[in-house]
Amino acid sequence: MFRSKNAQPSLEGMEMAEQCRIEAEELYRSGRYHCAEAVLAVVRNHFRPDLPEEVVQMASGFGGGSGSGCMCGAVSGATVGLGLVLREDKKLITRLTRDLHAWFKGKYGVTCCKTIRAGNDKGVCPVLTGEVAGKVAEMLLRR
Repeated sequence: MFRSKNAQPSLEGMEMAEQCRIEAEELYRSGRYHCAEAVLAVVRNHFRPDLPEEVVQMASGFGGGSGSGCMCGAVSGATVGLGLVLREDKKLITRLTRDLHAWFKGKYGVTCCKTIRAGNDKGVCPVLTGEVAGKVAEMLLRR
């Protein structure tokens, strides 16, 4: 059973989303994870702790715009996280991915890492990573 697209997460859910935001930003700032890995690690830790930590390595190639500077790695990591949590529900994964991209574009104007970083220094990346992790957690909690 799924909640409506406009359902709001509970106060407890909002606290979890904020915790995910903080954790992802801290993981990025630690230097141990890049943007995609940090978001995926937080999604795994909170929503699929039954999976081995090695699943985070699936996102290793997505940092820095997949090495080419285009698609934001945090968004890519969140997209992988949606699939990891929602598994077989491809329609919901697709809808939430679209919603995530629309939210991100509304906030940053584009999903291209190179373009975002051209208008900001790399200091935007840890904050952006945390915001994406918080948003994907919120989306998963409201589904």
